[in-house]
Amino acid sequence: MSTFSRIVDGVVEESSKVLVGRQKYVELITFSIILEGHILIEGIPGIAKTLTAKTIAKLLNLTFSRIQCTVDILPSDIIGTKIFNQKTSNFELRLGPIYANIVLVDEINRASPRAQSALLEAMQERQVTIDGETVKLPKPFTVLATQNPIELEGTFPLPEAQLDRFYIKVEMEPLEGGSLVKLLKKGLRSIEIEFENLKPIVSPEQIFVAAEEVNQVYVDDDVYEYIARIVEYSNRHQAVRLGVTPRGALMLLNLAKEFALYDHRKYTIPDDVKKASQPVLSHRILLKPEYIAEGYSTKKIIQEILTKVEVPKP
Repeated sequence: MSTFSRIVDGVVEESSKVLVGRQKYVELITFSIILEGHILIEGIPGIAKTLTAKTIAKLLNLTFSRIQCTVDILPSDIIGTKIFNQKTSNFELRLGPIYANIVLVDEINRASPRAQSALLEAMQERQVTIDGETVKLPKPFTVLATQNPIELEGTFPLPEAQLDRFYIKVEMEPLEGGSLVKLLKKGLRSIEIEFENLKPIVSPEQIFVAAEEVNQVYVDDDVYEYIARIVEYSNRHQAVRLGVTPRGALMLLNLAKEFALYDHRKYTIPDDVKKASQPVLSHRILLKPEYIAEGYSTKKIIQEILTKVEVPKP
């Protein structure tokens, strides 16, 4: 078994002591952290978005910080600032909460465009600039940003450039049926105790090894061409205002490789690409307003693209 699979299996198994009905989300988030991909998590309050992030960070032995976005948050509240020390008569660097391996940015769409732009450099360049001084962020570095899909008053929609920097989008759904009953039986106090008892199961060095294993997964020319056709079709579709970018194509390839490796294969197949399409493309394909009014959804468009684009034959 690959180091990659051992890490993901271990995180899924151990996190189930704390989280109920969140296995598929834990898998995807762990996939992303291994490749230092940023994650956009969409879901209503109270469905364990923060607890999921904290649990995974603890199991991966990574530092964790949380930024609660509000309308009046400043870039310095995120990246840090320089403070004048009267004793030494020098300005000292005071790093903000962005300086951690896993940064949970809660309700990112409540931050002003100015604050969101401060996050943009950190997400893309893995560094921040404070009063002209550049500071490298720790490795691995992943931003988990959450947004509430219902409460839109007082929010600032994320610009296309920032949306495209997220590796995947995870739409976290409320618990239902047996999972909800299991959560109720577990109880809040039991969950808190289980979380406190969690122990790291890997080291950061093993995460780097797992990332290298993903890079080594073989991709046939037919699969490259399949991804290219999907991307091209997304840009030609009549309902699409903005299709998949070249960066999105690379992200689709990476997640397909991860699905292949998790399935104990060192080569990709078209089904890996199909499986990766919804989480990678759902926030990258933007629809024209008139088609949204007619009831079209991004999910429906992606399914249509996968139906229309010819699949490579083995």
